[in-house]
Amino acid sequence: MGLWACLAVISPFPFYYYLWTHPQKWVDLCGSGRDPCKVMAIVSHFIKLIQFISLLSVSTFSWPPPLYFWPLFIFGQFLNFRVYQLLGEDGTYYGVRFGKNIPWVTEFPFGVIRDPQYVGSILSLLACLSWVPFLYIFLWVLGYTFMIQVESKEDPATRAKPLS
Repeated sequence: MGLWACLAVISPFPFYYYLWTHPQKWVDLCGSGRDPCKVMAIVSHFIKLIQFISLLSVSTFSWPPPLYFWPLFIFGQFLNFRVYQLLGEDGTYYGVRFGKNIPWVTEFPFGVIRDPQYVGSILSLLACLSWVPFLYIFLWVLGYTFMIQVESKEDPATRAKPLS
C-alpha cells in the first residue's frame, strides 16, 4: 500500500506540469465548446480524491489533534478559499495559460504571500503530520514546491490562443 500511496500523492503534479507547459495542446484536447478550465477542475478534483483516499489508507487518527493542528489547518484553508474566491475557477485552473483574460488581483493574500494557494495547501498538510506519516506529507509538499518553481517561470509566448 505504501508505494501506491506515494504514487497517488504525487500523481497530480505531472498533470499540472503538462498543462502549464503545453496549454495549447490541452485546449485542443478539450475541443471547442468545452472550457479547458472546467475540464481541468474536474480532472483535478478526481485526482485530489485519489490523493486523499491514499492518505487515509496510511493514516492513523487520534483525538484531539495536537494544538498546532488548528491554526495551521484553519489558516491554510482560509488561504485556499480566499484564492478561489478572488480568482474563481478560471484563475485557479490556469485560465491565463488557456488564453483567458484574468484580471490581476492585489487583495490579500496576494501581494503579501507569494503563491498563497500553495502555501495554504502546505500549511494544511503540515497540520496533519500527527496523523499522516512524514514521507507522504514530504512528497506532497515536494510536488507543490516543484509547481511553484515551474509556474514562476511563465513565458507569455507559450500561452494558448485566446478563447473565442
